[in-house]
Amino acid sequence: MIDVFLKPSRRQWMMGAAALLTVSIAAPAAQAQTRAETLRYVTGATVNTLDPTMPGSTREAFAVSLSTYDRLVSFGRKQLNGKWVFDLDTVRGELAESFDVSPDGLKITFHLRKDAKFQDGTPVTAEDVKWSLDRAVTANSLAKAQLLTGSLTSTDQFKVIDPYTVEVTLPKPDKLALPNLATVYPVIFNSKVAKAHATAEDPWAQTWLKDNTAGSGAFLIETYKPGEQVILKRNDAWTRSASNGQAAFKRLIVQTVPEAATRANLVERGDADIVIDLQPTDAAALEQKGKLKVISTPQYNAINFISFNNKIPPFDNPNVRKAIAYALPYEDMFKAALFGRGYPLYGATWADGKAPSGGFPIPQPVNTDLAKAKEYLKAAGMPDGFSTTFSFNVGQANVVEPMAALLKESLAKVGIKVDIQKLPDAQMSTLINEKKVPFFTEGIVAWLPSMDYFYRNFYIGNIRWNYSSLDNPQITEIAQAARFEQDKAKYEAMGRELNTLHFEIMPQIPVWQASQDAVMAPSIEGYTYQFHRQVDYRDLSRK
Repeated sequence: MIDVFLKPSRRQWMMGAAALLTVSIAAPAAQAQTRAETLRYVTGATVNTLDPTMPGSTREAFAVSLSTYDRLVSFGRKQLNGKWVFDLDTVRGELAESFDVSPDGLKITFHLRKDAKFQDGTPVTAEDVKWSLDRAVTANSLAKAQLLTGSLTSTDQFKVIDPYTVEVTLPKPDKLALPNLATVYPVIFNSKVAKAHATAEDPWAQTWLKDNTAGSGAFLIETYKPGEQVILKRNDAWTRSASNGQAAFKRLIVQTVPEAATRANLVERGDADIVIDLQPTDAAALEQKGKLKVISTPQYNAINFISFNNKIPPFDNPNVRKAIAYALPYEDMFKAALFGRGYPLYGATWADGKAPSGGFPIPQPVNTDLAKAKEYLKAAGMPDGFSTTFSFNVGQANVVEPMAALLKESLAKVGIKVDIQKLPDAQMSTLINEKKVPFFTEGIVAWLPSMDYFYRNFYIGNIRWNYSSLDNPQITEIAQAARFEQDKAKYEAMGRELNTLHFEIMPQIPVWQASQDAVMAPSIEGYTYQFHRQVDYRDLSRK
C-alpha cells in the first residue's frame, strides 16, 4: 500500500517505492513481459479516476485516459527550438480515418475507420460517437465548458449519417472546433457498455465509468488502485499510433511516489523509466551527471505571472502596476526559481511601443529599471511607495519562495514594503475565486494556445481564470471578434493590437514559461511535450 510510504525516512522511501515497482513487474499477469517491454512511470500526483471528464480529475488521470480511450482526432507534432511539442495547427485522424470541412466552415464530416474496435471486440460506430459527444455537451462534467470554447454546445450539432459517418454542425466557423475534439475530454465510449451501467439518476454512467473503462484505446486497465497505482496492458488489436502500428510497450506501470527526491532516485537507479515532475534542482543535477536523458521543454502553452487584482487599490492604478513591472529583478528571480530552466518573457525590444507579433504570450519590453519604477510611482501619486502583501500557495513554495524573497528586496528599494503570505492551497484557491487577493503569483495553461483563446479565457468576464479581474471593453471586443476571424492577416493584426493594449494596461506581468523537464532512461525514445503537460505513453518506445 502507498500509505506505507507517507511517513518513513527518505532511504526507506526509495527502497519501498523501488520494491513496489519490482513486485508489480513480477506479478503473474506480467510474466510474459520482459523488463524492456514494460514502461515504469513515477509521479508525485495521483490517478483519481478513469473518466477524464469527471470534475476534479488530475492531469495524471488525463494521461491514462489518452491510452485507454480514443478520440476522433489527435494533434500532430512539430519541432520548437529543437524539441518535439504538440502542434495545434496539425490535426490528424484517430478513430476518424479522414474528415472534411465544408467550404463555409460550418460542417465537419468524420469518416470512421472500419477496422476500429472497442476493447471487448465490438466495432466502433457512428452511434457510439454520437452518444459520446452528446454526453460531453450534456453531462455535468469538465467536457461541457471545454467544448463550449469550440462552439460545441448542443446534441443537435452531432448527426449520424451512416454507421461510419458523423457530421458536426457549427453555428459559425470556429477555428477551435476541430482542435477541441483532440483534447482530453471528447473520448469515444462503447455506448452499449456504458448504457448497461446507466441509471435514471445517472443517465451517462458517470459513477460506473469513474472506476471502469469502455474504450478502444491502446491499453487496457489491468489493476487500478486510486491514489496509488495503475497497471495497464497493451491492446494488441489497436494499431492507431502515429506510425499506424501498435503501442511499443506491452505493459505500463503508473506509480504515485509523493517525494520528488525519491522519484529522482528511482529514475537515476533505473527502477523507473521516466518522470516529468521533479524539482528544477533535481532535474539540473541529474542532467549534469550525464547518465540520463533530460529533455527540457519550455511549456509554450503555459505562462507564469506576477498578477494584480486590477479592482483593488492601489493596483487599480496602471502606473502602480507599471512601477512594479520595472522594479522586478527578473534575471535574479529566473535563476533562483527555475535555475534558468525555461523561456523568459521579459527583456524584449518593441519598436515604437508596438507589439511585434500577434501571438500570445510574447516577451515584454521590460527590464529592471528602478529609476523608471520610481517615476511611475510618482505619476501614480505615491512617490514614497506603499505597503502590500504578496501571496502564493504553499504547493509552489520550492519555486516561488526564492522568487518572492528577491521581489520583496527589490520592491523595497522603490519604497514598496511587501509582506509575503504563504497560504495553504485551499485557502489560496478560495481567495482567488472570491477575488480577494491583491498581489500574487499564478500560472495559466491553455490546451489550445491560440491568441484569442488566451485572451477570451483569461482576460474576460468575472471568472476564476481572469486573475487580474480585467474588465476592458476594447480587449473584450477584439478578442471575441478574433475567435471567428478566418483571414490570417487580419487575425495577426488583431493579436498585435491586443498585445499592445495588454502592455499599456499591464493587468499582469508575464515573467516566464517554465520548462517541463522529462527525465528518462537513455533508452527511452519518442517523448513529445503534450498540451495537457503529461506523457502520452503511446508515443514512447525503447531503443
